Amino acid sequence: MPDPPFPQDEEVSPSNPFLEEEEASRRDATTLERALDMLMVTTSRRCPHMFNITNTRGKVAKFCIFKTVYRLGEDVIGTFNFSEGDIPCLQYSVSLQSEEEIQQQYQRRPGQPVSVAGHGRHLESCLHTASSHFSLPIPLNVTPGFSTEIVALKWRLHFEFVTAREPMEPPTVLQNQSEVTVWAGAEHVDVDTFSWNLPIKVLPTNPALASYMSQFTGTNSINI
Repeated sequence: MPDPPFPQDEEVSPSNPFLEEEEASRRDATTLERALDMLMVTTSRRCPHMFNITNTRGKVAKFCIFKTVYRLGEDVIGTFNFSEGDIPCLQYSVSLQSEEEIQQQYQRRPGQPVSVAGHGRHLESCLHTASSHFSLPIPLNVTPGFSTEIVALKWRLHFEFVTAREPMEPPTVLQNQSEVTVWAGAEHVDVDTFSWNLPIKVLPTNPALASYMSQFTGTNSINI
């Protein structure tokens, strides 16, 4: 890690007796403290990312995610706006997945596929829904993303959508209607399915939080 920048020179910087101890402690900060500061700054930045979800028939929804860099233990939160879509969406699912890819020269066999593991899934029916959201927690006991000359571990959000091929009118309710109305869905609907992957970054977390997982016993094995 690079040394923390101090733009002001000690000789020309203003003297403040209340800040002398704070500045001294900053200069004497350990590598771990500086790493935690960089981690907090990197994962605390929020900038909404907007995506138009479309297929070959038209626009399905608008998706918004507030950031793409997370720490272990954080929640991945996203929102959907189906009111701007032209194609009815019947159902969607979002999965938190990790991808483990072995470099070609270290693969057991040529063309070895990428190993994908799921760590959480949100499934929701959304016909005639104007907006929706999901929240997927990143477990504390998983491995953050990394890359070496042998293997690379990456993270992503895997989306699956089920859309109708024809427009579907919502049920109509009269304003002066006093009786209870029961609406039954169509027995047969022609649908299309498609998927989409959104890469995200998962970084380590504060060791004090990760230490909570040490209270649980477990067994792991590696076969070589």
